[in-house]
Amino acid sequence: MTSKPSPKRTHKLFSKLSSVLPDPAPWRSSADFRLLWVQGLVTYFSSFMALIALPLQVKELTGSPLAVGAMGAVELVPLVVCGLYGGALADAVDRRKVIVATEAGLGVLALILLLNAVLPSPALWPLYVVAAGVSALAGLQRPALDSLMARIVPHEQQTAAAALNSLRWQMGAIAGPALAGLVVTYAGHATAYGVTLVGFAVSVLLCRRLSPAPPARDAEKPSLRGIAEGARYAWSRPVLLGTYAIDLAAMFFAFPNTIFPFLADELGAPWSLGLMYAAGSVGSLVLGLTSGWTSRVRRHGLLVVCGAAGWGLAIAAAGWFSNVWLVLLCLGFAGAGDMLSGLGRSTIWNQTIPEELRGRLAGIEVLSYSVGPQLGQVRAGAMAGWTGTRAAVWSGGAACVASVGLLCVVLPKLLTYDSEKDEDALRRRALQRARRAEQDGAGAAGAGAAGAGAEGKTESPA
Repeated sequence: MTSKPSPKRTHKLFSKLSSVLPDPAPWRSSADFRLLWVQGLVTYFSSFMALIALPLQVKELTGSPLAVGAMGAVELVPLVVCGLYGGALADAVDRRKVIVATEAGLGVLALILLLNAVLPSPALWPLYVVAAGVSALAGLQRPALDSLMARIVPHEQQTAAAALNSLRWQMGAIAGPALAGLVVTYAGHATAYGVTLVGFAVSVLLCRRLSPAPPARDAEKPSLRGIAEGARYAWSRPVLLGTYAIDLAAMFFAFPNTIFPFLADELGAPWSLGLMYAAGSVGSLVLGLTSGWTSRVRRHGLLVVCGAAGWGLAIAAAGWFSNVWLVLLCLGFAGAGDMLSGLGRSTIWNQTIPEELRGRLAGIEVLSYSVGPQLGQVRAGAMAGWTGTRAAVWSGGAACVASVGLLCVVLPKLLTYDSEKDEDALRRRALQRARRAEQDGAGAAGAGAAGAGAEGKTESPA
C-alpha cells in the first residue's frame, strides 16, 4: 500500500517549482499586460512566417547571399529615422493609437507580399520595398509598445514581465520558423504571407481593447530637440549606455541568421534550415521556463554581460563544428544567452528611465537591438561571400566575445549595477509607488462618495 505524500512535502515541492518556473505576477496584476501578451503571441507567430519566407524568396530569385544580406542595408535607414521619431511620438500622443495604426500598416504590407507572390513571375523589388516599410513601421511602433511596460507593470515585477514577454516571443519564434519552412516548401510563399495577413488583422482587434495611454499634460510635440534631450540623458547614464553598446556589438558581430540557408547547404543538410531558425528560440524558451530565479536578481548588469558573452561563444562554436546536430545545439545555447542578456537590459531600462522620457529612450532601445541585427545581416552576407559561410559565423562569434570584454573595461558601472542601490532605480520606484498610492486613494474616495450618495438616496424618502 503506497502512502500519500504529506501536505508539508507537497508544499515544499510546489515552493521549489515556483522558485524556478516563470513568475506570473504581472499576468495577475495587469489586464493590459495580459492583452498585450496574447496580442504579441499572435503577431510573433504570424510575423515569423513572413520573416522566413521573405529571405527564402530573395534567395530563390537571386541565388546570392549578398542579395539576401542587402535586405539589412535596405531596412537600416528607415529603422534609424522612424525609431528615433517613434520614441518622441510615444511621449507626445496616445500610445495605444500608435500601436493600432502601425499594426494595420503592417497588415497592408503583408497584403502586398501576398499579391506579389501570386503573380506568375514575382518581382524582386517589392520585397525590398516591403522590407523597408516593415522596418519603418516597426521603428514607429516599438517605442510605444516598450514604453507601456513601465506604466502597466509594477516596478518590482519588471524582470518577471520581461521573462514572460520573452517566453511569448520564443513560443512564436519556435512555431513560426518551423512551420514557415514547411508552409513555403509545400504550400508556397503566398500561403505564408496569407497567414501573416490574418495574424495582423487579429492583432489590430486585440490592440483596440487596450486602455488609453495618453501622454503627460505638458508633453511637447515630437521634435529634434526632444529626441536630443533623450539622447543626452542616455549618454549621461553609463549603465544605460552599456546596455545599448553591448547589445549592438553582439548583434553586429554574431547575428548570422541571414546566411542560414547557405550554412544548411554547406553542411549537407538543407532539411535543417527551419531547425536552425528555431534552435535559438528553443534555447531561449528553456531559459524562460526556468526563469523564476531571475526575479530575485539585483545585479542585472551581470545578466547583460554574461548573456552576451555566452551568445558570442555559442555562435563561434556553431560556425566551427561541421556536424549539423552540434551546430543546432550551439544555436540553442546562443538563444539562452541572448535571452539572459535581454532580461537584464529590459529590467534596467524599465526600472531606471523616467516616465516623461520613456518613449524617447525606448526609441534608442529600438536602435540598439534592431540596428545591430540589420548591420549584422550585411556583415554576415559580405563575410560569407568573401571567406565562406562557416568562417563568417565563427569569426563573428569570436569578435562578439572580444567586444563585450572591451566594453566592460570601458563602462565598468554596468557590472556594478544594483537595483537596490542605483539612484535612478530608487527614484523611479518611489515615484511609481506614490502614483499608485494616489490612484488607490482616489479610487477609495470615489467609492466612499458613491456610497454616501447611495445612502443619501436611500434615506431621502423618509
